[in-house]
Amino acid sequence: MASSRNQNFIFMLISFLIILATTSFASALFSAKHVVIVNKLVTRATLIVHCMNKEEDKGVISLGPGDSFDFRFRVNLGKTTVYTCSFACPGNTATFDIFRADRDDNPQSKVGVCSECIWSIYEPAPCRDRRDGGQPNWFPWAS
Repeated sequence: MASSRNQNFIFMLISFLIILATTSFASALFSAKHVVIVNKLVTRATLIVHCMNKEEDKGVISLGPGDSFDFRFRVNLGKTTVYTCSFACPGNTATFDIFRADRDDNPQSKVGVCSECIWSIYEPAPCRDRRDGGQPNWFPWAS
């Protein structure tokens, strides 16, 4: 009798997990994100970008004036996902958290949630563009 209950429980658990994995609920739990970085340096210099998080290194990318680089990922269950990028151009090097779940995947954040996070990189500061055409959000460099 106990064996039958265990089998029923396991069957129900597996069924639930399959349904969870194939529904939009799973997508909501692990938000899909698309980060786009655009070189908008006024000096029209080449921008060297290197982005990574704890688990993944996106490599070193060279962006000419107006060029872009993008990557996709899902926010982790704990909503602690952070991607940090270093940016280098002649005479300047800076770092910035290009994606932070507490800022970019939080409805209570002052800048709101972005599923496509478009960043324009200027000399004075990185700027997250708004898809609705509203005022962009400027942020200070981390270093």
